[in-house]
Amino acid sequence: MRLILIRHGQTPSNVAHLLDTGRPGPGLTELGLEQAAALPEALADENIEVLFVSTLVRTHLTAAPLAAARGLEPVVRDGLREVVAGDLEMLSDHESVTTYLTTVFGWSAGRTALRMPGGEDGTEFLGRYDAVIDEAAATGAGTVAVVSHGAAIRAWVAARAVNVEVEWAAEHALSNTGIVTLEGSPADGWKVVTWEGQAVDLPEDPADSGPTGQPLDED
Repeated sequence: MRLILIRHGQTPSNVAHLLDTGRPGPGLTELGLEQAAALPEALADENIEVLFVSTLVRTHLTAAPLAAARGLEPVVRDGLREVVAGDLEMLSDHESVTTYLTTVFGWSAGRTALRMPGGEDGTEFLGRYDAVIDEAAATGAGTVAVVSHGAAIRAWVAARAVNVEVEWAAEHALSNTGIVTLEGSPADGWKVVTWEGQAVDLPEDPADSGPTGQPLDED
């Protein structure tokens, strides 16, 4: 199966660098709406058969132009929502953001017992995200698109893709409406094909994996 993971468009909280993960969440900025409107053309070569979105408003607004262009009804699943910030919700200071990201990528590295302060642990996050990806695969579709969230996408990909190291995913922020394309299945595993349009090849040396140069970011 081909799995296309798409981060939502820009929100006011992204502009303010806030850890905004609550329901229903903000809408999109004017730029975010433009980013969403550009997705049908950006994905014109993809034969998307099924479209999933999270329960947060920003993913619905991001997916709307793509859904309309393809005649698809988005499947809404809470398992795709952003990693819950808990006690760090709506904070933007360096310590809070660092705690959030260190916890998230700790899960990707296998330390799933770590708990976000006042929030979920890695077993809970990966379990809910895996469940939706399993459901997507069970549809039998050749290509499935998922509109989700930056930290959630990066953490899940780092945990499940064989050719992306945790450190690499932590160093490569996903821009608004950035796309990560994978191939594989829950049974056979996943390999990232492209990360924001750049090829990601399975390296002989994991330190050489993928494109470089993007800073950490938060969603």
